[in-house]
Amino acid sequence: MQSQDVAQRPAPSSPTGPVVDVEQAEAALVEHYPRLVRLAYLVLPPGLGRSRRVVTAHALTQRALPRNRTPAPVIPAQSTGRDGDPGYALVRLQVLRTALEAGLPLRRKAWPKRSQLPPLLPQVWGLKLFPRSGGADELALDQRLSTLSGPARAAYALRGLERLADDETRDVLTAAGVADPDGALLEAGGIPAQYGLLDSPEFDPCSLQARPTDLMRRRQHLKAALAAGAALLVCGALLGLPGEGWGPDGAAAPPYARNPAAQAALDPAKLTRVPPAAWQSSARTDFSVWPARGDLTGDSALLRRALAVWARPGEAVQVSATPGTLSGGPAGPPQLLYAGTVDAARVVILYDGLRLARYAEPKDGTQGAALDFARVDGAGRAEAGAVVLGRTDGNVRYLTAPWVSKAGERDLLKPGSGAMDLALTDGVTAPLASPALRSGPCTSWNVLQLADGKRTRLLSDLGELVPARLTGGRPGSPSEASGAAALRTWQPYACSLGAVRSAGVRSVNAWAFNEQPLPDASGSAAWVCTRAETWRGGGARVLAQFHTPGGRYGAVAAKAENVPACGARDPHVLAGVLWKSEAGTWYLLAAGSRRTASIRATGGISGSARGSLLTLRGEQGARAELKGTLRDGRSLGGLR
Repeated sequence: MQSQDVAQRPAPSSPTGPVVDVEQAEAALVEHYPRLVRLAYLVLPPGLGRSRRVVTAHALTQRALPRNRTPAPVIPAQSTGRDGDPGYALVRLQVLRTALEAGLPLRRKAWPKRSQLPPLLPQVWGLKLFPRSGGADELALDQRLSTLSGPARAAYALRGLERLADDETRDVLTAAGVADPDGALLEAGGIPAQYGLLDSPEFDPCSLQARPTDLMRRRQHLKAALAAGAALLVCGALLGLPGEGWGPDGAAAPPYARNPAAQAALDPAKLTRVPPAAWQSSARTDFSVWPARGDLTGDSALLRRALAVWARPGEAVQVSATPGTLSGGPAGPPQLLYAGTVDAARVVILYDGLRLARYAEPKDGTQGAALDFARVDGAGRAEAGAVVLGRTDGNVRYLTAPWVSKAGERDLLKPGSGAMDLALTDGVTAPLASPALRSGPCTSWNVLQLADGKRTRLLSDLGELVPARLTGGRPGSPSEASGAAALRTWQPYACSLGAVRSAGVRSVNAWAFNEQPLPDASGSAAWVCTRAETWRGGGARVLAQFHTPGGRYGAVAAKAENVPACGARDPHVLAGVLWKSEAGTWYLLAAGSRRTASIRATGGISGSARGSLLTLRGEQGARAELKGTLRDGRSLGGLR
């Protein structure tokens, strides 16, 4: 129990460092506020609930400011930008100490500590605030952290978030009042060291979503006050109105007036249902022409629950949305795409013209439901080929478009093995292995293969509601990745798709932009650029990858986000890598797209070459800046 791990007395004394002024501590707190709040959020007990943890984390961090000049503890500040900052060490220690105190049980014969009580400030009346949902890995880590004691969570956060060594972590825990820091370190070491996930939105109390509190309880508690206030407002309005109304709301209806469109959006009888053959004669081939399928399309009670949860998700509902996707209710009656039983859940898929919403509830009637959103505006026939119905036991099921005639499962790491047929039942596929749910080394990457008339398309599950379309070829004119040449191109780079999971990806293109002879005459290396486009337009991610003969996987040589390189607007790329030959000699190898006229390297390695390839001798750890010139005279910067 946490009461045994955290001392009930003041923290043991430790050597003191320089005296910290209040102004110095305030500067450190303001500069590193997001990191301190994230640290408090990770240490606070999960039993508080996500909303109260957010508010409490902010309250504890804001109260960490000392009242006067205070000696700083001689414990590490650590990490870039905080080295040797006694102000940061002081406020971090106070945040950690009060977050641990918040998890202590209340005692009958002792006054509760201030950190054990609900915070008075900050408060947002009428709203619950909680961080944005992350992916499957973040959720699994959050569940593992919830099983740890407070000191163990603190040890894990200091190791991962602050990058402290075990000795430094032990010193901080001791200064914060932890009675058994060695035990906390040992307990924290019992879960995987996935420290990179701590920087995800799942644990960011400064990037929040909002939901209403219990509306019925608020109405009951405030009924009399609202009635009196409404009467007062009406009297004031009658006295103050000069004619047709005044003020910023003018002709607007009162906030409690019912909106007919919003009411219609909650009526299952008004759901849009498309005839099964509508797609064959429609000018559009997207989600708007999908018919309603599933064995529960006539279950009005299920559909009503799904619509009500979409409009007002409660505390027990797990809500997720792809980046850039709004999670508010529909503006009017949405379109029903599916309502049926999928494995151990009842699932409803709805479409409002811009978003897909997936509602799922347990088939056995236990409490808890899930609501997932995905942005699909601008989807065409290629992107509207399938939707995830459910994931279980490492597998995923899809609902396919009505124009899909055949489905299969293919491993991108085995391009010559062919595709295994998947059964289709009313558009629902048999389960296939999902790479988004797998942990451990990447030994396979299974994708969904769909036959659409004379075209065959590949879609990959990236942990979201809509799978990403895979293509290959030069930017601006890519082809489907199902062809033999595209499959060979994708083979060494399939596992790199894991880098864009849960990023709202619409499509990923792999382009073999050059081939470079190796200086030790061991063959030629391939240069491939993969570009992941998102549904929201921004946030595109680009990887330049390097693959040597005999290697199973490509190596990431450079990566960037929100750049036009390797895309339809700028189909050019330049990247370099330090490579060691079998003889032990280091080289700088650089390649640009075929229209590159020359390449120059400066910095730790200098040299130039005409054409789109550059090979220079180098040293291990050397760094160089790359600049290229295109045939039309334009300059080309190296991808980083």
